[in-house]
Amino acid sequence: MDEATNVRVASPNDIRPNPENPRLVFREKELLELESSIAANGILVPLTVYKAADGGLVILDGERRWRCSKKLGLHRVPIIVQPEPSRMQNLMMMFAIHNARTDWDPFPTAIKLRDLENLYLQTEGRTPTEGQLAQLASLSRGEVRRLKNILSLPEDYLAIITAEQERPRSEQTLTVDHLLEVTRGGRALLKQSVLDEKERDELELALIGKFQAGSLTSTVEPRLLTRMARAVEREDVDVDVVRASVDRLVHDAEFTVRDAYAATVEHAEQEHNLDMAGRRLIDNVNSLAASSSMSPGVLTTLRELRDLLDQILAG
Repeated sequence: MDEATNVRVASPNDIRPNPENPRLVFREKELLELESSIAANGILVPLTVYKAADGGLVILDGERRWRCSKKLGLHRVPIIVQPEPSRMQNLMMMFAIHNARTDWDPFPTAIKLRDLENLYLQTEGRTPTEGQLAQLASLSRGEVRRLKNILSLPEDYLAIITAEQERPRSEQTLTVDHLLEVTRGGRALLKQSVLDEKERDELELALIGKFQAGSLTSTVEPRLLTRMARAVEREDVDVDVVRASVDRLVHDAEFTVRDAYAATVEHAEQEHNLDMAGRRLIDNVNSLAASSSMSPGVLTTLRELRDLLDQILAG
């Protein structure tokens, strides 16, 4: 043992994974790349472990390195031994160690975040606030909100994304963000009675299929469904027009959300936005005219606007 660095060696057979690790998916291609590096250069960064009550060593950081060492048949790996944490500390350390790593999959991370929330409730007697949970997990409040939204997805959708996450990243066509956007859009249309529950399910599954097939490529395109729902709520467009376009979304493999939006509410929404902007302009002009004289530049702009409006109204 090197007293200066606290680095020692141990057999990989004496080490086991951490049950609290939110990282559950280990892709074969990525492991093979790391395995090749370790075979050529050895393990350059020691594994961080703690000694459990039964004498075994439990990984805090380095499960991929450990998996590769087992596959390569290494007899010894470098380790740094930390004191055994409580379960709460263990979860917090897992998040703190890995929170900046982009290769974590969000669904298993969300599950572990729920475990952390439940453990806090058990130990403190109250549910943590969003801010407290974010601090415990070394995450932003927005990340906490996103992870909790993932757990609200239907079970069959979570099964779809779990299967997708087993594939190499280069071959993945579907992420949890696709599913979150799709379900938000479906929920908005359901709320405005554009669809019933069965029709919403059909729409969401159709959009998931379009993402998988590549006919939908923009993660945020389903947000246009929410804008279509708002147009129905404002009575800017007839609900039957939107319903017919959504039905085509379900049954026409090449028809996109952008197509549906353009065919139904895009013009009405542009008019709505123009109306709102015009009203704000009127308020600003009245306020400015009442408080002081206007500069020559503003007056020139207003004259140009007047001439344009005269042309439109005359037409």
